[in-house]
Amino acid sequence: MAALSGGAPQTPDIVVWPLDLAGRIDEALAVQALAFGLSEDEIEVRRHIVYRHLLQPGARALGALTETGRLVGFVYGMPNDRGHWWSTVVEPYLRRNGTDGWLDDSFVITELHVHPDFQGRGIGRSLITEITDEAEQPRSILSAIDIESPARGLYRKLGYQDLAGQVHFPSAPSPYAVMGAPLPLARP
Repeated sequence: MAALSGGAPQTPDIVVWPLDLAGRIDEALAVQALAFGLSEDEIEVRRHIVYRHLLQPGARALGALTETGRLVGFVYGMPNDRGHWWSTVVEPYLRRNGTDGWLDDSFVITELHVHPDFQGRGIGRSLITEITDEAEQPRSILSAIDIESPARGLYRKLGYQDLAGQVHFPSAPSPYAVMGAPLPLARP
């Protein structure tokens, strides 16, 4: 198990480890619901999305676990494919900005969430840097709610830059930003 790394405050009793996301889906969705404010109906929709994503070639997940095995954060992603639903939604926004080339040869961070009680300890940084360090692609892309937030601040510190803003996903109440970074991610 890898202890947390990076320049953020550390939590020595938290380790980042490969995660059987399908086997721990209820725990992961509970973390996501708390971190992202999801309703029960939204959780059920996300469950099916996660299972579908895990079938994609190259999909992988990492979890942040306490010494007792409690899941307090997770990340998962996969090599991007322009045929994936997410890419088809963001592509017109990126094309408009001349940044649609980022959809090729990129590792997409599909979800990254840390339990609110464990945020601010470097867990998110460890999760995203470790999963992208394993990527074969030369860059990473992700989407985040298009507001200034601790998450967006973290992504910028890691080298992500805005590629498109005000991206509207069907049924999402808030617009998103698409961000991209060369790999490996920047270290403090």
